[in-house]
Amino acid sequence: MSLQGKTAIVTGSTSGIGLGIATALAQNGANIVLNGFGDATEIENLRASLAKEHGVAVTYSGADVSKASEIKTMVADAATAHGSVDIVVNNAGIQFTSPVTDFPDDKWDAIIAINLSSAFHLCKAALPFMKANGWGRVINIASAHGLVASPQKSAYVAAKHGLIGFTKVVALETANNGITANAICPGWVLTPLVAKQIADRAATNKSSVAAEEEKLLEEKQPMHKFTTPEHLGALALFLCSDAAATITGSSYSMDGGWTAQ
Repeated sequence: MSLQGKTAIVTGSTSGIGLGIATALAQNGANIVLNGFGDATEIENLRASLAKEHGVAVTYSGADVSKASEIKTMVADAATAHGSVDIVVNNAGIQFTSPVTDFPDDKWDAIIAINLSSAFHLCKAALPFMKANGWGRVINIASAHGLVASPQKSAYVAAKHGLIGFTKVVALETANNGITANAICPGWVLTPLVAKQIADRAATNKSSVAAEEEKLLEEKQPMHKFTTPEHLGALALFLCSDAAATITGSSYSMDGGWTAQ
């Protein structure tokens, strides 16, 4: 498929899942707005290489997505640089674990702001451009934890459940505007961050990386295989295609059977 002439904002896209999705969209012709934190030189190298390799326009926004004002500015800048905003991928997220009774208030507020409220603010700012063009795609990266819960993850689970509900509302409100809104719910994803955690566990437990991978996966997933950012990029690309024109308000699990149990 071709996304030539379309522009996608992908939050949290300087690494991991977001980068995998941004790369898939760029490979198919979409201009990209990268967003996230990291070393400035590394981000610029990433931006330049993505643009050169795929022949698309790539800009970077350092917007802090916990702040509505910075999200609005990011969308306005994207529209100025690229002409419009056609695709938004709400991927940015953070995590913190603790029992409810001990959960720090500031951690709760930060997780809700970044994992949930940012999607509202980005959609609010971007949907008018999509409506004006009669075409748009909203893809919200939820989680298996948007469908089921785990102990000590109250804020994350609440945010991801909320994100799925928000996705459905956007889908209903834009059903006849040429816009679709869907959620993707990954299980364990092999990102650089997760790979480092596994390596650390292997060192601590004096075991192999393969053994620690197996232990991690079998805690939740019947299929002992990681999803990759490339898998998620392919699914996001499908949801942007004409073949998915009537798929809206849906949640797609890519979780090795986690939520089938």
